[in-house]
Amino acid sequence: MVLTLRIECVGGAYLREHCVRVFEIRGDATLDNLHWAIQHEVRFDGDHPYEFFIANSSSGAKRHHPSRNEDWEDMEKDFEAIKLAQVFPLGRKRLYYHFDFGDDWIFEIRKARGVKEPEAQVQYPRVIESIGPTPVQYPGVDESW
Repeated sequence: MVLTLRIECVGGAYLREHCVRVFEIRGDATLDNLHWAIQHEVRFDGDHPYEFFIANSSSGAKRHHPSRNEDWEDMEKDFEAIKLAQVFPLGRKRLYYHFDFGDDWIFEIRKARGVKEPEAQVQYPRVIESIGPTPVQYPGVDESW
């Protein structure tokens, strides 16, 4: 089964322009797989903790920020076990991806109706539509060093 996900960057310290990517991704992919697919597409460094949460809106959600005694690696291991087919459908709620708790990059993830069978010779995940430029994770940083 292949899901179609519309992923929109709805917040971030340096978000300046509308950014939407539509992905096709296998239903047996995990939330961790989705994390890396988003990181790859927006060309972020993947150098910060992340979380997924379900809510009615990105601003109304109570996000979990672990205490110093909790280990981010343990939390992120949970995302390696949760398959996308287990997450959807969500009804009226939405899935959110929160990356870098300082710069607060928030991506809203909506599933399109229906699913399809995987196509032979196609590598998933793949981007099938791109709207707007890629956000810049660290504007003004000289990448030449």
